[in-house]
Amino acid sequence: MQKYDIVVSVRTEYLAHQSTPEESRYVFAYHISITNCGTETAQLKTRHWVITNGDQRVQEVKGDGVVGEFPHLESGASFHYTSGTVLETAVGVMQGSYQFQADDGTSFEASIEPFTLCAPNQIH
Repeated sequence: MQKYDIVVSVRTEYLAHQSTPEESRYVFAYHISITNCGTETAQLKTRHWVITNGDQRVQEVKGDGVVGEFPHLESGASFHYTSGTVLETAVGVMQGSYQFQADDGTSFEASIEPFTLCAPNQIH
């Protein structure tokens, strides 16, 4: 078992009731699960997202914590949250990372693998 090992899983959802495709507005929710699979307790400090829409326009989002929180995860603990983004295209990709600080003072990064945002009935 590694000392610093954060596993991030993502589930996406298209929010049709908030979207207006005729105005190029596509709203997506993403449900995140962050699990500390390492042996060292660690706290999430910052986030960094790279959001690319179907026209290859890139938006970067950096900030402190997630949804106003700074989860402090013991070994085996998980934190779940939901957030969202608005795209001008029906399809896009998100990826990024979380920066953590372990209780022993070590800073490390947890990568978030690319995931697709896709409105129904769209080719991706």
